[in-house]
Amino acid sequence: MPEHPAVPLDEVDRRIIAELVGDGRLSVTTVAERVHISRAHAYSRISRLTSTGVLTRFTALVDPAKAGLKSSAYVTLKVSQHAWRELKEALRAIPEVEHIALVGGDFDVILLVRAEDNAGLRRVIFDQLQSMPGVQDTQTFLIFEDLDNR
Repeated sequence: MPEHPAVPLDEVDRRIIAELVGDGRLSVTTVAERVHISRAHAYSRISRLTSTGVLTRFTALVDPAKAGLKSSAYVTLKVSQHAWRELKEALRAIPEVEHIALVGGDFDVILLVRAEDNAGLRRVIFDQLQSMPGVQDTQTFLIFEDLDNR
């Protein structure tokens, strides 16, 4: 994986980021007011943070249960040594896979999987994940309660 140089951030940048993480729908004017800078300054800072890749996208957080996704699990994968490049694209194509991370430790990949019910979760794990070329083993950890700190 190529190294991406860190972008130097000052306190104003960090405060802007904190405001947008708290609510990505804030207007530039509101961000400027909360950070105590001019609207033009806030606009240029947000533009720079976006163009340098510090801010990668603006999105909404969804309550999975209220959205009908009542079954969630973390699924770990052990994969063949050279399978990651092809595997990550196949994992991205599964709508129920919400998050993918390549990790070090007793397993290689951890996924956050959300489905409408246990049958849907089972289908993703048994029919899709376990049958993928390069996946050697899976382990599933059911989520009983989600707490989002954001």
